[in-house]
Amino acid sequence: MTALPYSYKSPLLTLDHVSMRYGNDLVLRDLNAQVLDVVRPGLSQGQVVGIYGRSGIGKSVLCRLLAGLAAPSAGAVLVGEAQEPVRAGMVGYVQQRYPLFNHYSLRDNLLLAARRHHEAAEAKARVEHYLGRFGLAAHAGKYPAHLSGGQRQRAAIAQQLLCSEHLILLDEPFSGLDVAMIDEVKQLIIEVTTLDELNTVLIVSHDIATTTALADRLWLLAPESSPDTGQLLPGATLSPRHQYNLAQLGLAWHPDVEREPEFAQFVAELKNEIRES
Repeated sequence: MTALPYSYKSPLLTLDHVSMRYGNDLVLRDLNAQVLDVVRPGLSQGQVVGIYGRSGIGKSVLCRLLAGLAAPSAGAVLVGEAQEPVRAGMVGYVQQRYPLFNHYSLRDNLLLAARRHHEAAEAKARVEHYLGRFGLAAHAGKYPAHLSGGQRQRAAIAQQLLCSEHLILLDEPFSGLDVAMIDEVKQLIIEVTTLDELNTVLIVSHDIATTTALADRLWLLAPESSPDTGQLLPGATLSPRHQYNLAQLGLAWHPDVEREPEFAQFVAELKNEIRES
């Protein structure tokens, strides 16, 4: 497949020698990776980063570090154009349960989020904008218990975008969904990335094909062997060979990329890499 034209600017997310230890247990070891602001001619194009790894490898720990909910034992997670150390609230974190305040309407839930960073008038305007963009305006007065699963998911993503600026982390967004709902979530993620060039969506998922079809960059969290002894080193890491630039490979941003033989071959090789990790 042909690589579409693009270029990169400044970093939006950096893992700088990040390690995480719990007691004597080294869970993550020396993670080094970056997401750069991508520019496509004539388009507003944000990023989608897929994060993979076998169960128990440390993906949940990495999520907490990325979201600023825990501090690494060593190194730093830097976010935004200013590359500041991440703090809680700087990266939106949408977990599988889509937590909303049950005693507030959908609109009021979003207003609570927007008021963390904006004055009342600006917060209200932003909420109305997101309600319209995410197809939720007709449901703005409903309480969370009266929303469908898809509506709650859209609301949770809008909520996190309103209070966390440009970086958002989705934990298993396709889990338990039927085919129609998966297509709806895919469109929603595309919508989020095209709202602003700086918008970056990080997806932690076991759905390799669906996530890869959306992504322009992949990270595979896995153990690494010592080059000297061949023995596994403690802690999972992101080795350079497990960081994939799909734009460079010509697999990013193509409509219906899942139907292409090159895509199917890449996904098969990726799944095999995960099995062997």
